[in-house]
Amino acid sequence: MTRCSALFAALVLSASAVRADDAVIELKPHPANPMGYAISEFTVKTGQKVKVSFNNAGGLAPQPHNFVLCNPGTLDKVGAAVNAMMTDPTAMAKNFTPESPDVIAKMKLVQPGQTETIEFTAPAGVGDYPFLCTFPGHWLLMRGVLKVTQ
Repeated sequence: MTRCSALFAALVLSASAVRADDAVIELKPHPANPMGYAISEFTVKTGQKVKVSFNNAGGLAPQPHNFVLCNPGTLDKVGAAVNAMMTDPTAMAKNFTPESPDVIAKMKLVQPGQTETIEFTAPAGVGDYPFLCTFPGHWLLMRGVLKVTQ
């Protein structure tokens, strides 16, 4: 196999790993506001496979960030649980993500210069599902909405 055909085969294999109906979401910190996501709203279909990749490229104030998806209407409740974790000596090991039935999908804290990816199935219910960064203090500004439609 020539080098060119091997490269083509590798590209075909990597492309086939993501189905055409999968949602691929690329997140990163906002370039002008490191306490926000560059894009804060996405739309997916119920039951769709979702792949979220967070590239913590650093920016003006490099710090850890993550992506945590919650049930509709629970942003403040989950945010309050995040705030309560600031007194927990094991919070960093838990990625400042509270144990809660309102958390649907979660990503570990992504350090500056690193990338993390998670995959999950979009909820079956139509609605606006909030997502946030759970590093201390970030959730108040670093948040968005995953809109789930039919």
